[in-house]
Amino acid sequence: MAINFKKTYKFAVKSALYISLFSAAILAGMKFYYTEISWEFISVFTTALFIFSFFVLQYRAERFIYRRVKKIYDDVSLLESSSFRNKPITTDMATLTREVEKFARDKKIEIETLKVREEYRREFIGNVSHELKTPLFTVQGYLLTLLDGAMSDKTLRKKYLQRAEKGVERLIYIVQDLDMITKLEVGDLNLNYTKFNIVEVIQNVFDLLEMKADKKGIILMFDMKYIKPIMVYADREKIQQVVTNLVVNSIKYGRENGTTEVSIEDLVNNKIIVRIKDNGEGIEKKNISRLFERFYRVDKSGARTEGGSGLGLSIVKHIIEGHDEKIYVESKYGEGSEFSFTLEKTK
Repeated sequence: MAINFKKTYKFAVKSALYISLFSAAILAGMKFYYTEISWEFISVFTTALFIFSFFVLQYRAERFIYRRVKKIYDDVSLLESSSFRNKPITTDMATLTREVEKFARDKKIEIETLKVREEYRREFIGNVSHELKTPLFTVQGYLLTLLDGAMSDKTLRKKYLQRAEKGVERLIYIVQDLDMITKLEVGDLNLNYTKFNIVEVIQNVFDLLEMKADKKGIILMFDMKYIKPIMVYADREKIQQVVTNLVVNSIKYGRENGTTEVSIEDLVNNKIIVRIKDNGEGIEKKNISRLFERFYRVDKSGARTEGGSGLGLSIVKHIIEGHDEKIYVESKYGEGSEFSFTLEKTK
């Protein structure tokens, strides 16, 4: 590590001046008793003493401070701080204080980040365990009942096997979403950009989810009739998955006999924004910041009865950000929610 002294001239000059003035005062007092001491001698001696004192004090002060400062740098370097290892040593206390304070702030932020990640890891493991445990125990329960003697009853056997199959389907759904979210988080998105009509994609999603929406009396609709196609440049399959996840979410948490309305608006710089709005129960403000976390559910008790893997919004966020686009959430508790995302528009 290179040495870079920031000279402590001010300290050395003041100290040398005090010593010189004190010596000059003593010599001036001695002149009354020893007449052979001239003022010229006092002047020359004081000047020489000042210069000698200045250099000695400057050198000693730097060496004294440097040894202690170097020890601080060496101790800090043990913590693998690249900012300290790459910087030259300075004996300036103000500079050193700023660097140590910055180092302490960075380490505090790093520690807090690690704590958040550890808490997130524990919560994630707990959520995965719960999500997998519920369908597993369901399947196990039905199979054990059949093995314990219910196999002889054809009606009961068929009923329990169908329920076990639903549990297996949910397990497969969760594992597939986990596999996808893992790939998305490591950047393995493999986007296949093409030009396509976003209106057509949304209509396809409506057709696929029409029966699911009918069960709750929810109407899937556009805000207006889009006669002309609206062409965008993105991965069609991934964007259809985004729309599907958001519409499914609006159905799942929407009010019975309500609506899910989709609108498409032009933005600046060849962008459009797709808005998916429902008139459901809405989301409390405290929950909005965590909506896109894996397995996070606003209603911890009742949400799981609606099914799903709990990864839908997290997948949506990764896909949209993989396109270098933005996703937004607006919600008023008791009135409904609106999810929107941007896409690049093309001709």
